[in-house]
Amino acid sequence: MKAAAIACLLLLAGCGFQLQGRQMLPAALASMQLEAVDRQSDFARALRTSLTASGARLVDKAPAEGTVVRILRDSLTERVLSVDARNIPTDFELTYEVEVEVRAGTQELMAAEPFTLSRIYSFDERKLLAKEREKDILREALARDMASVVSRRLSAL
Repeated sequence: MKAAAIACLLLLAGCGFQLQGRQMLPAALASMQLEAVDRQSDFARALRTSLTASGARLVDKAPAEGTVVRILRDSLTERVLSVDARNIPTDFELTYEVEVEVRAGTQELMAAEPFTLSRIYSFDERKLLAKEREKDILREALARDMASVVSRRLSAL
């Protein structure tokens, strides 16, 4: 029994398995400043959490040659995908768009790069409160997923 557990652990370690949400960041990103238009947006909060979980130390003011991660755009849009016979929306699409750049002093580590994620959800006017809550949950999930995508991109620098 112990031998099987040890063999399983060795296989997982050998295949490159990593827990989700934790990315190994390069040394240049060990200490960084995170600049955002809206520091309290869902994405900015999720990215701070993701970077901290990955071992980065976030500082309020980076030194002259320090690394700065800038969130240049952070927006959520909602559009109607379909309507019923009475012209009432039945499906919506939420699209989260961000644009991020990374600089270390005057050196550009990552040029401004756009990222986009979207989700579709159904709408029922008879369940308005529940559907509004579902929309909030989807918005938060999109922000977390987007932060994970950006963290993976940063770990590849």
